[in-house]
Amino acid sequence: MSYFAKSMRYFIHLAYNGTRFCGWQIQPNAPSVQETIEQALTKLLGESYSIVGAGRTDSGVHASDYYAHFETEKSIDCKDIVYKLNRILPYDIVIFDIFLVHNDLHARFSAQKRTYTYTITTKKNPFNAETEYYYPAQLNIEKMNAACKYLLGTKDFTSFSKLHTDVNNNICTITEANWKQDGNKLIFRISANRFLRNMVRSIVGTLIDVGRGKIQIEDIDTIIQCKDRQKAGVSIPACGLSLCAIEYDFQ
Repeated sequence: MSYFAKSMRYFIHLAYNGTRFCGWQIQPNAPSVQETIEQALTKLLGESYSIVGAGRTDSGVHASDYYAHFETEKSIDCKDIVYKLNRILPYDIVIFDIFLVHNDLHARFSAQKRTYTYTITTKKNPFNAETEYYYPAQLNIEKMNAACKYLLGTKDFTSFSKLHTDVNNNICTITEANWKQDGNKLIFRISANRFLRNMVRSIVGTLIDVGRGKIQIEDIDTIIQCKDRQKAGVSIPACGLSLCAIEYDFQ
């Protein structure tokens, strides 16, 4: 579509610390990132705005690289709006950029790949408690990485999904899954075309079971084949999880 359609679509590039929020999406009686930004935009531009996000993040989950879009018939000064939004918004949300896009580019449905990281620390640090999961037990990272190979590819990940979600299917294509050690931290990185609710946290919980020797490396494949959430590990706390990259074709 033309850039000069009556209603123009703008992308917002942002980041947030999810600790105080119920997640991205608006929920009754709880603060959300979406609602907070919508209220700020409405205050600045003088009319009500509805923002579409790249996807849900659960309560307490962070995003260091997130996109959303909104539409307006107004021609806006993006640089000025970014500056003013950052003055209005609370400390745990930052707007990096706002830019005009084609009207058929969608923050959620046009995303080609999403990447999450989950950070575990073996050394307690109260200053990082909101963004890392303190887990002092010894973990075998080599076994955890060996188990990751069973996650790769296009598969039904029902065993790692929250039950009774409103999606058509639980099939995802995972293109990257690995652990790296950085001092006292273990960082899990996973990329896919889409993720199910609680998927990353339940995968990490299951890989921790591998690292502790509670289950075997090849058990990951069996768990996937079972398509049974009760076969997988626990969903570990949200604090260590961050959406760190979303890819689009902006051409």
